[in-house]
Amino acid sequence: MNIIKNRDIIVVGQQPWDVEIGSNCKNIALEFSRNNRVLYVNSPLDRITRFRHRADPKVKKRIDMIVGKTDNLILIKENLWNYYPDEMIESINWIKSDIIFNWFNKFNNKRFARSIQKAVDKLGFKDVILFNDNDIFRCFYLKDLLKPAISIYYSRDYLLFVDYWKLHGEKLEPELIKKSDICVANSTYLANYCKQYNPKSYYVGQGCDLEVFTNKQHIPAPDDMKDIPKPVIGYVGALQSIRLDIELLAYIAQQKPEWNIVLVGPEDNEFKASNLHQISNIHFLGGKDPDTLPAYINAFDVCLNPQLINQVTIGNYPRKIDEYLAMGKPVVATRTEAMSVFSQHTYLGITKEEYVTLIEKAIAEDSPEKREQRIQFAATHSWENNVIEIYKAIIAQGL
Repeated sequence: MNIIKNRDIIVVGQQPWDVEIGSNCKNIALEFSRNNRVLYVNSPLDRITRFRHRADPKVKKRIDMIVGKTDNLILIKENLWNYYPDEMIESINWIKSDIIFNWFNKFNNKRFARSIQKAVDKLGFKDVILFNDNDIFRCFYLKDLLKPAISIYYSRDYLLFVDYWKLHGEKLEPELIKKSDICVANSTYLANYCKQYNPKSYYVGQGCDLEVFTNKQHIPAPDDMKDIPKPVIGYVGALQSIRLDIELLAYIAQQKPEWNIVLVGPEDNEFKASNLHQISNIHFLGGKDPDTLPAYINAFDVCLNPQLINQVTIGNYPRKIDEYLAMGKPVVATRTEAMSVFSQHTYLGITKEEYVTLIEKAIAEDSPEKREQRIQFAATHSWENNVIEIYKAIIAQGL
């Protein structure tokens, strides 16, 4: 059997339950709770956030819970509780000294662990599995303080490229990976990164919420696309210059003026100021309601993921590829180690010239058979399958 049942699992990490954006950790917790009891712990409120954002309703809610005005242990569904820590931690990431930072970080971890232990005792959790979603600092000592039966570090982003995590994370993340019982990662790149410090590191894939994209191949094009001539080469997602290659998009449009490039998503300042807005066959349609995205993807002849290759992108699992494939669309994307799992169902290139050639090939080779193969492949990337792989990693260690 590859399913773990009737265990008590504590999930900690960076994203609270009331986060608005999609969250791997929330989806994994929901899947865990199908067969186990799960305590999903929000990150603790820190002092600077309390001071700077005290008017924010979410911060007010956390303050009320800290002072005991409202219950901080909430039943989400059967077997799944959300916990708001009743202790505040200090804001310490500005501290340059490793010795002083580590002292305060251990102090914060003790407060956090003490608060979590209250919920553990209230629920009667025993022999817990501790699942840490990529939180290097606030959860660094939780294995030592909570003494779980199993500790798991989940790597889903290469955080050390980000200034906030880089200063102290370059030293602490390898240590945290090393002392965890196992590490699991949602991309092959991150799994190999973790293996440098812990041989018990596993690629477990990625789950996706694909229901909104399935069986939508016959919906009509949105009104703002009906007058755009085909072929349409499209991208859906945030237009961020740190992730996407602006020069590549300009090159494709200029080399193939008969193609129309459609970009659906909010732009950062660099995109807004770019020369892409002066190229007549590039169309910016802005951000859209998530429920409307299948109609846009369905109107594309080829879907793009024109990633830059840098430390932000190289290890990330590109969830949008599954969304494209779930609608049967041909996909042209940048070749990275993380994209290797899609190599049989996408067209992968590096250079600008390769992109143009691959788009031509994707258009020419598209067929009902290939579309069905893409749909079936995307369907394997479910949260159920993702969590089964996590279970396999645990079982493999006899834990």
